[in-house]
Amino acid sequence: MSTHASDPLAALGSLPGVAESVDSVRKAVDRVYGHRVMRRRSNEITSEAALRGARGSAALSGADWALEEVRRRTDFGGDAEARTVGAALRLGAEAGQLLSIWRQSPLRVLARLHLVAVGDSGDFVDSVGRPRQAGEAVDEPLIEAPLPDPAEVAGRLDGLSELIIAGGTAPALVTAAVVHGELLALRPFTSYNGLIARAAERIVLIGSGLDPKSICPAEVGHAEQGRAAYVAAFDGYLSGTPEGMAAWIAHCGRAVELGVRESTAVCEALQRGAA
Repeated sequence: MSTHASDPLAALGSLPGVAESVDSVRKAVDRVYGHRVMRRRSNEITSEAALRGARGSAALSGADWALEEVRRRTDFGGDAEARTVGAALRLGAEAGQLLSIWRQSPLRVLARLHLVAVGDSGDFVDSVGRPRQAGEAVDEPLIEAPLPDPAEVAGRLDGLSELIIAGGTAPALVTAAVVHGELLALRPFTSYNGLIARAAERIVLIGSGLDPKSICPAEVGHAEQGRAAYVAAFDGYLSGTPEGMAAWIAHCGRAVELGVRESTAVCEALQRGAA
């Protein structure tokens, strides 16, 4: 992530195609917020979006369960896939509770997200809630890019935190995409980094005011576009080139739009009395 400009996130908004992605996302979000069902049953849409977002995020992390299986299950303490789905569900429930802290101390929120993801499973007990240290392995099934060393992780996390706290004029989509991409690149924890990166993206989208009711689950769209497309777009982020960064932001934008489509379908089903 380049930090040469005084407001590097805002500078990304001027990359070719990014403004179009931002505009397309805003129009899509406005449409679903204007749906008549949202006036009466927005809490139901929020709950369903959290469930579907968790399912999508878990799928990207290797636990591709049917939605009804996620809805039906109550025990997530079994095998690795069950723990992944449980972690995704807990993160989805927690994200909206951390907005005020996020604006003041993003690193505290990231630590909290790791604690929530691990839960009471007992996995990685010694490393829960703190950035990984030298020699500690990272369990991240999807991302195979080289791991930055702990010193680089600490420095880049501090830089990301400073940008978030400082605010700026960058569109919500741009900030969310950079937070997501940077956490994937760093993989700061020993486990659940992908889930945490996508939860942090959600926090930015909610806290920015773009999706204040959390009804546009980008995780659904990331999963729908597929793991291969996700990794390819992330490679663009890692490249640091203008074209690569623009491609990653556009990919994240498309994910939000697909999340909007999912929630619009839920609205339509509720309107027909089918859900």
